[in-house]
Amino acid sequence: MRIPKRVAVIGAGSMGSQVMWRLAARGAEVIGYDRYAPGHDRGAAGGESRIFRAVHLGDPGYIPLLGLADRMWDRLQRETGLALRRRSGCLVMGETASPSMRLLLSASSAHRLDHEVLDREELARRYPQHRLPDGHTAVLDREGAIIRPEASVQAAAARAEQLGARLHRYTPVREIVPAAGGGVHIVTDHGTDRVDTAVVTVGPWINTLLPDLPRSVDIRRLISSWHIPTRHDWFAGGAPAFVRSTPHDCYGLPSPDGISVKLGLSLARYLPVPDPERVDRTVCPEELATFRELIGELMPDLNPDPIRLSVYMEGYTASGNPLVGHLP
Repeated sequence: MRIPKRVAVIGAGSMGSQVMWRLAARGAEVIGYDRYAPGHDRGAAGGESRIFRAVHLGDPGYIPLLGLADRMWDRLQRETGLALRRRSGCLVMGETASPSMRLLLSASSAHRLDHEVLDREELARRYPQHRLPDGHTAVLDREGAIIRPEASVQAAAARAEQLGARLHRYTPVREIVPAAGGGVHIVTDHGTDRVDTAVVTVGPWINTLLPDLPRSVDIRRLISSWHIPTRHDWFAGGAPAFVRSTPHDCYGLPSPDGISVKLGLSLARYLPVPDPERVDRTVCPEELATFRELIGELMPDLNPDPIRLSVYMEGYTASGNPLVGHLP
């Protein structure tokens, strides 16, 4: 693939920082822009932890891409000398007869992924902090890991700068304008740059920057909630990250502090964000009801009263697939 000589990367977050790193490594002149700075907590990369999974609960076509991503995470750690993720394993739990779990099991076997199927009794023996309803199965993804998102964004951006990229911090892009003769103009409050092409990775600000985007992106307000276990051995046995598809679509990770567990819910539980500059970051008691229900039903050894709450924004397409490609 031919790499353009001069490339703007707009948004230096989860995706943009990685794009900057790889383009700079391949010899492009990279100019990055971010309305804040790498590692900020205004977008989708906050909250101390994210799950990496090899066993995918969804389209198995992503499995080879996850394998490539796995290798690239290792490469970023080698190049920076930083520990950006930990192989914790990941439990994926759901109704055994559901299409999603059947597809997950068949795809994991077909791709020879390192996984183990746990029934209700085996899960209770090895991971008693989790409750598995009748008719449900747990799959242990041994290649699952916990990513440090803020550190990873900063590491990728810093590595890109080491390789020659330039990053304009606290510089929101106001407009992208086609240039006569090819390329585009990147318009900011500080002036205009001309580049051969622009990669737009602004996350929840996508509809603001590209209002004529053919496919709309649904911006949602996500809540992360941290809870302290009430049993002393909750973290015993490695305490893998976990994802559930039923009866509650949710996920969770043991926190780096070693004393709490972070929980998150599915997209359907979260409110839309009309304006990413005016998102309400206050969590009301009514919004905590689902967390309390989840804990009471499936993880009763967690204290239902959170010790910390944080709000983030993410963008979703109708299909759930990312928008990758050239803008018409």
